[in-house]
Amino acid sequence: MKLYIKYMVSLRCKMMVMEELKKLDLNHAVVDLGVVELHENISTEQRDLLKKNLLKSGLKLLDDKKSILIESIKNLIIEMVHYSEEMPKVNYSDYISEKLGYDYTYLANIFSEVKGTTIQQFIIIHKIERAKELLIYDELNLTEIAHKLHYSSVAHLSNQFKKITGLTPTFYKQLKNKRKKNLEDI
Repeated sequence: MKLYIKYMVSLRCKMMVMEELKKLDLNHAVVDLGVVELHENISTEQRDLLKKNLLKSGLKLLDDKKSILIESIKNLIIEMVHYSEEMPKVNYSDYISEKLGYDYTYLANIFSEVKGTTIQQFIIIHKIERAKELLIYDELNLTEIAHKLHYSSVAHLSNQFKKITGLTPTFYKQLKNKRKKNLEDI
């Protein structure tokens, strides 16, 4: 049996869900971002209790198919951008369509209808968030970050970065360094 959970977007969320499943003595096969696969079906009472306990942690058990599909798209993108070592070699649209088993146009229309933004824009926002993380960690230079996030060039990454944040990647990195120096002076 599969359960779909909204707002489950980090490893910490996965740990909270596993803890709740353990409390209810529910055996799981898989706990992934946004989805839990159980070995057996659960009763309505168990489902209600799980739903109530997850809400306390800010997570929501999903019931309707449209919400489940939207969360699946979001979690797939978050997993792809933030947690995968290697971005897919194919177009994102092909990747998402293949992973979820739906036509991309159908997925894009539902996503836009519900979220008020496009899948492409959602991907860009997450890629920029990932770029910000990588800039702060200071382990990769801008060229390496552009390559890691599958940008065609540093200029393309820089343009999207500035469009989303209002800052250039270089200026963003300098701000971090200035903040660090200011903290050291205290």
